[in-house]
Amino acid sequence: MSSEVMEVDVLIIGGGSAGLACAYKLSQLIETHNRQLDNGEVMGQKMDDLNIVVLEKASEIGAHSLSGAVMNPISLQELIPDFKEKNCPLDSEVKEDSVYYLSEHKAIRAPITPPPFHNKGNYIISISKFNRWLAEQCNSKGVQIFPGFAAVEALYEGDRIVGVKTGDKGRDKNGQNKPNFEEGLTIKSQCVVFAEGTRGSLFKKVCAKLDLRKGKNPEVFEEGVKEIIQMPRGTVKAGQVIHTLGFPLSKSIGGTFIYTLPEDRIVLGLVVYLDSKDPLLDPHRELQRLKTHPFIYKMIQGGRVVAYGGKTLPAGGWYSMPKLFGNGWMVCGDSASMVDVQKLKGIHLSMKSGMLAAQTLFEGLQNKDFTEKTLQRYEALLNKSFVKKELYKVRNFHQTLSLGLLPSLPLIALQEITGGMGLIPKMGSHPDAKTTEKVSEVYGSSQTPSTLPKPDGVLFFDKLSSVYLTGTMHDENSPNHLLLKNGDVCSTVCEPQYKSPCTHFCPASVYEMVPAAAAQRFDLKINYTNCIHCKTCDIKCPFENIDWTTPEGGGGPQYRDT
Repeated sequence: MSSEVMEVDVLIIGGGSAGLACAYKLSQLIETHNRQLDNGEVMGQKMDDLNIVVLEKASEIGAHSLSGAVMNPISLQELIPDFKEKNCPLDSEVKEDSVYYLSEHKAIRAPITPPPFHNKGNYIISISKFNRWLAEQCNSKGVQIFPGFAAVEALYEGDRIVGVKTGDKGRDKNGQNKPNFEEGLTIKSQCVVFAEGTRGSLFKKVCAKLDLRKGKNPEVFEEGVKEIIQMPRGTVKAGQVIHTLGFPLSKSIGGTFIYTLPEDRIVLGLVVYLDSKDPLLDPHRELQRLKTHPFIYKMIQGGRVVAYGGKTLPAGGWYSMPKLFGNGWMVCGDSASMVDVQKLKGIHLSMKSGMLAAQTLFEGLQNKDFTEKTLQRYEALLNKSFVKKELYKVRNFHQTLSLGLLPSLPLIALQEITGGMGLIPKMGSHPDAKTTEKVSEVYGSSQTPSTLPKPDGVLFFDKLSSVYLTGTMHDENSPNHLLLKNGDVCSTVCEPQYKSPCTHFCPASVYEMVPAAAAQRFDLKINYTNCIHCKTCDIKCPFENIDWTTPEGGGGPQYRDT
């Protein structure tokens, strides 16, 4: 069977805030250009019938979108100034900020909220709802959005990217064609914009082929888990943002976020650095433990968890950003490590990078030129924008905090004074997979990790019960999208020495070690239908033994309120 070929003018991979902002801005620029031509305000040719296409792997826009999320509205205000009149789904404007240090039993409030945690003027939002709304705005501009289509292969002519191939649909778990089999599409485009989000599976392969991270720090990540808790009526004051450090983490760096929403809801989340040495790192477990702290429990007592999710976020920042452009392509947003990890914000950076990519695309369409020489304009625009200003200021933050909370505090203070430099102009980093140590090295002979609070199905959950709250769906008779390279390593080295970190760090019970037929041995079982697409396994496996690929048919979580 030969793949159906579709030709478009601009192809955007990913229907998140970066990709949708790119599509909307480009449509806006084309619309303005054509109007000015009609009015005789500019010279040139009219741009009619251009195909701007967005591919989204989820079954619908927003279904795979998860974030804190507190959004700086600076990019939204620029892109859609009348966003409020257009009923943008903003849960609440931030009205109060506070920071606490949690010991095992007490909460100590910082007398002054540090500047990075000032959020007044920002908005607490649901990123899944926001992306759905943004997609509606794109549809109104004529952008074509195709959900349920995962781009799995980039197409090349030399070093130029000329399009993508989407994944086949309708194969069974053994890879055989089912009656509803559909071969993936071949989509040719003048330019491809990669906006897949964290650890983009296609852009990861493009990076390797074109060596786009040469001379860059390795990518490093954080893992976040989050719950939404419904409280009794009249008990929650909306617009509060609280961050905490300390409990429940002891062997890993991270912190928590608490946001209060209208309709008496509380967002409770935990973010952990994945360069932890701890082989038994388990963010879901620590989130459950967090709720036992007197300060937190008092806040959520009487409530009921109604939603859950987990994802990773890029934390390497400025020095981990790949090359941003090349012949026929650009990359923006989380796929390019554009997150301010000090402030835990990236939506406005993703949107702005998408908008700058759109400006570059517009110039390329005008000149019918998408060579690397033309597309380098994107990086020049980004370097003049607040994207560089914000990311460059925190260029060494993650690497410094990875040294430990107490050792890093004076260094972070020095970075604030020196505009981000500190003692070392450019601090290096190591891939998260290489930092994990053996259980005996971290815990000794007698110590064990903290235990999970007893699940009650109301405030405290085991992982499988939490997965149910994500609405995750995969076809059970479809190929396993989590590709294991060498199962013997899991059985003979990883389980005996590291106690199988994937069975801990995965927030969805995808991985479990089961007794093998051979005596005194365990084999790895992959429950791929549980996968909520956080991609931690692709990042943190100490042997880099798992390759996360896109499942067919839009499978995955079905986030609605996250």
